[in-house]
Amino acid sequence: MLLVRHLEDLPEPRLKRGSVVTIGAYDGLHLGHQALLERVLRRARSDDREAVVMSFEPMPKEFFAGDKPPARLMRFREKYDALCDFGMDVFYCPRFSSAMRSISADDFVRRILVRGLRMHHLVVGDDFRFARRREGSLETLETLGRVLDFSVEAVPSVSVDGLRVSSTAIREALLRGDCRGATALLGRPYRMSGRIVRGRRVGHALGYPTANVDLRRRLCALDGIYAVRVRGLGEGPLDGVASVGTRPTFGLDTPLLEVHLFDFERDIYGAYIHVDFVERIRGVEKFSTEGELVAQMERDADNARSILAREAA
Repeated sequence: MLLVRHLEDLPEPRLKRGSVVTIGAYDGLHLGHQALLERVLRRARSDDREAVVMSFEPMPKEFFAGDKPPARLMRFREKYDALCDFGMDVFYCPRFSSAMRSISADDFVRRILVRGLRMHHLVVGDDFRFARRREGSLETLETLGRVLDFSVEAVPSVSVDGLRVSSTAIREALLRGDCRGATALLGRPYRMSGRIVRGRRVGHALGYPTANVDLRRRLCALDGIYAVRVRGLGEGPLDGVASVGTRPTFGLDTPLLEVHLFDFERDIYGAYIHVDFVERIRGVEKFSTEGELVAQMERDADNARSILAREAA
């Protein structure tokens, strides 16, 4: 999949047959997003065109929220990898700026979609809005499509047990510790990926060595202690228990993902891993002594083993 941040960097021959485009934040790549992408791919393959997903960095919600952005479900690399695995051809991800914020709906469609991406067909959600002050609508797109010779397809929202699938609904599920609810909306367990970095070896000193994962995000969508499965170490999924958040017992306030893998001994510093969250065990707590902490870690590990054994049964 080709990543493009500026339209002028898009190779001229790449879109010579035109494109099928979708636009959105695509944070989490949940079931609703998957329905859109599947439709884009089917149409692109049948028309012999490129399948293009357009998103923004930072996401518009982050831009408008300033110092209080919503927690990301995916950081940029995770989104890129997921879109690549899905089979998209081009990921166009311009910077969302004051200039982009002020662009008119007409200019956005003519200059970026039609002239820049050579769009022949657009696939969006049924509630899609765009351009300055969200002035652009499906009606706007259909009107411009008749003039500029492109078609528009609105894909209905996806619901699970009566709940509309959305990134917001997934964040809310994770915030209340409902991993199973998040899994139902995502179509897979919630995942965080990152590279293992060297830490202070606190877990090792306590008898519970952990892989410390660099989160590279301002806010996490979840915190607490979890039963997890880890992929990316070349041995299939590995069971473990993970902590996401600060470490108040040691006076550390920088959020970190720490994973203790069961029955595992190997130097894995520098490895890039994927941590799938199966079930929340408890919240982050501060303990008076290291002994109390170790006793609780033992209980957490036992709980995680039981949860994962039950899941595998």
